[in-house]
Amino acid sequence: MENVIKLKKGLDINLKGKATLKCTPFKLDKEYALVPDAFIGMTPKVVVREGDHVKAGEPLFVNKKFPEVGFASPVSGTVTAVIRGERRKLLCVKVESDSKQDFVDYGKKDPSTLSGDEVLQHLLSAGLFGFMRQLPYAVSAEPSSMPKAIFVSAFRDMPLAADFDYEIEGNEKYFATGLIALSRIAETHVGLKAGQNLTVPDVKGLETHVFSGPCPVGNVGVQVNHISPVNKGDVVWTADPMVVVFIGRLFLDGKVDLHKRIAIAGSEVKNPEYAEVLVGQPIKPLLENQLTGERHLRIIDGNPLTGKPCGLDHYVGALTSEITVIPEGDDRDEFIGWIMPRFKDFSANRSYFSWLMGKKKEYTLDARIKGGARHIIMSGEYDRVLPMDIYGEYLIKAIIAGDIDKMEQLGIYEVSPEDFAVAEFVDSSKLELQRIVREGLDMLRKENA
Repeated sequence: MENVIKLKKGLDINLKGKATLKCTPFKLDKEYALVPDAFIGMTPKVVVREGDHVKAGEPLFVNKKFPEVGFASPVSGTVTAVIRGERRKLLCVKVESDSKQDFVDYGKKDPSTLSGDEVLQHLLSAGLFGFMRQLPYAVSAEPSSMPKAIFVSAFRDMPLAADFDYEIEGNEKYFATGLIALSRIAETHVGLKAGQNLTVPDVKGLETHVFSGPCPVGNVGVQVNHISPVNKGDVVWTADPMVVVFIGRLFLDGKVDLHKRIAIAGSEVKNPEYAEVLVGQPIKPLLENQLTGERHLRIIDGNPLTGKPCGLDHYVGALTSEITVIPEGDDRDEFIGWIMPRFKDFSANRSYFSWLMGKKKEYTLDARIKGGARHIIMSGEYDRVLPMDIYGEYLIKAIIAGDIDKMEQLGIYEVSPEDFAVAEFVDSSKLELQRIVREGLDMLRKENA
């Protein structure tokens, strides 16, 4: 009988517009772009010039601090632009794709016969290593120190998040091979949801853990906290489950293939469904004839709680698993505001009568904060939805105060900004908790550099 780790803290938010299990087939676009902002904490250095021809799998830029960590081009074609913003910050590298794709041949390998160093070098040479992240600091992984363990959460439970069991359909062998490869580097832990039917290879160095509970139990940081907490001096790596598939393709097929399924979801999408895409693909064709157009809309690269606002001119990020569209909300006028009984609005604490409608009711929520700047309220709200062994409110106060010693004592090494997404949603103080945590992690990283 499997041992289930049961978590009670959290909050499931049932939003309208979840993607149906139907997929639009892949169609090669004319232009692709690799965006460095997808790889948090990494300073990019461009290694190509406009006019260069690259193969799929060749690096477009590298980590300036660790030049051996490259970031692979998703397509073969001609580099058309290196776009920079303020202070010459690299925004993206654009590639005009060839009609017939040409891949760098990295050679087929059996990861079970390789050492951890050989697997690591293979990932570095193919430009896939930087797709993983590390704790502490929740940044793109660095090869300077080996991790005590690697963690993969094989399910997503944020509002409107993609269903990984459907994402992986047809790629099960690549997922299994990718897990075997990671297990050669360090002990690898895979988090599954109770009742999930996903086969994990039974090999040495690969452990499976089953979780149950409300969102954000699917966050890999929450799972790390309950399996092997990160203390000062520890390093763990985490990998998005689709990145594991990319790694598996590298070993089985000998090439970098960044195809994946993502969900096109949200209340303002006419037909929420999945789409077969390639990392770096333009977002505009994916949403063509899909937007309701009835309101001022917010397009989000990711889910509504942890994603980033984007426009039709943006591109699918390296770790994007869904594109969601919700109302902006700034064009609404409400008669007598919060005093109304509100049968259609979601409330985490039964402030509205909508809680009488049951848990299966779907809600259409917009992007409004519904409140202005105010002092932090010590209400215990974070603790009710943060399933980690830390004092969330005290940690946030320590970060705001810039008290590094307190931040360390209160467990900042264990957290990622997305772990506070649900707490931010229910926060009466209307604080941008994810931004605050990101600033705290950056502050600590700079201090310990």
